[in-house]
Amino acid sequence: MEETFRDTKNENYIKSCEKRLKDKFELIDDIAYHNQKKVLSAFQKHRVAVRHFSGTTGYGYGDEGRDTLGGLYAAAFGCESGIVSPHLLSGTHTLSVALFGLLMPGDTLFCVTGMPYDTIRPVIMGENIGSLKDYGIAFESCDLTSDGLFDYGAVGKRLHEINPVVVYIQRSRGYELRDALSCEQIGEMCAFLRKNGFNGCIFVDNCYGEFVEKIEPTDCGADIIAGSLIKNAGGGIASTGGYICGGQRYIERIGRRFTAPSIGLEVGSFEQGYRYFYQGLFMAPHTVAQALKCSLLIGRAMTDLGYKNYPSIDKMPYDITRCIEFGNAEDMVNFIREVQYASPVDSYVTCEQWDMPGYDSQIIMAAGTFVSGASIELSADGPVKPPYIAYFQGGLTYEHGKCALKNILNKLAK
Repeated sequence: MEETFRDTKNENYIKSCEKRLKDKFELIDDIAYHNQKKVLSAFQKHRVAVRHFSGTTGYGYGDEGRDTLGGLYAAAFGCESGIVSPHLLSGTHTLSVALFGLLMPGDTLFCVTGMPYDTIRPVIMGENIGSLKDYGIAFESCDLTSDGLFDYGAVGKRLHEINPVVVYIQRSRGYELRDALSCEQIGEMCAFLRKNGFNGCIFVDNCYGEFVEKIEPTDCGADIIAGSLIKNAGGGIASTGGYICGGQRYIERIGRRFTAPSIGLEVGSFEQGYRYFYQGLFMAPHTVAQALKCSLLIGRAMTDLGYKNYPSIDKMPYDITRCIEFGNAEDMVNFIREVQYASPVDSYVTCEQWDMPGYDSQIIMAAGTFVSGASIELSADGPVKPPYIAYFQGGLTYEHGKCALKNILNKLAK
């Protein structure tokens, strides 16, 4: 009887959260509708047909599915050209390919959002591992302000001192305590850079941010965006892959790095076919909307329980990731474990912290997902160290988020 009473109490509480979030949910639905129309228009413009889903073998010369897929993603993101491939193995690999394609020995890469995410740092600054640094490419960064905003004064000063070839912007927070950047904020930085004489490439790590707003960074002045297909852009259907979209001249340069300088984007086969990548993009606006609603629902409840959220619950999120500051290891670990217990895959598994490759501290991760590591699916992770922050993301369906929240409330609500 006690369990039944608690379940009913939690169900009623969740309904009260939904009422308080009604206006934000309506805004998310409006964004999803706008983006669905945009994606549908891209499909129709490129005359996508069943033949485009078929794979090829060998060199893949004349692979219509591959070439149309790149153009389709580019159109959806308002770009001239694009590379979309299952051979881009992760977000980090995709970003790495793009950076190596854009930069040459003696060039400088300038990050205006502080130090990039953990797994990209060795790509830029690693020692004797084939990093950008090893190839004579310099790196400079400028921290955000204490409010998580661009430090225009510092950026302007450094810009003239170091003369970078590529300016790098990380849209999402990574493992930092800040809000994700909006496209409006990114657009203002792009305008500032151009006003201050920068005529190189503005590169945005777009991971976790696709289809969260009605516009993308490439609508606001960015030259190149890149991301993973097992996050937003793959719609929860793509099983691997990444995308790089932007200006034609930059995509051609990156393409020569992605394959070989002599052949560029003329080759590349994938025998299994491309249907999941096409279908994933079509589903992405709706799937992202589901993830955003999950984020807001979890954020509302965690705020009520006294935990600090980024972004705060009064704001609209600019990516699908929510960070929750627990202040102690026990609550953080319990939260992540309950997400795992609410998963459709490996729900019986108890998460433990471990030395995950690419990170400088032990990580605990809930990832009971159909696609391994897919953070567009309901998942959570974080470094087990003060101030004990869990990073919650994804949700293929909003209803799954509600199921997970019931578990979390049963564990954390006093």
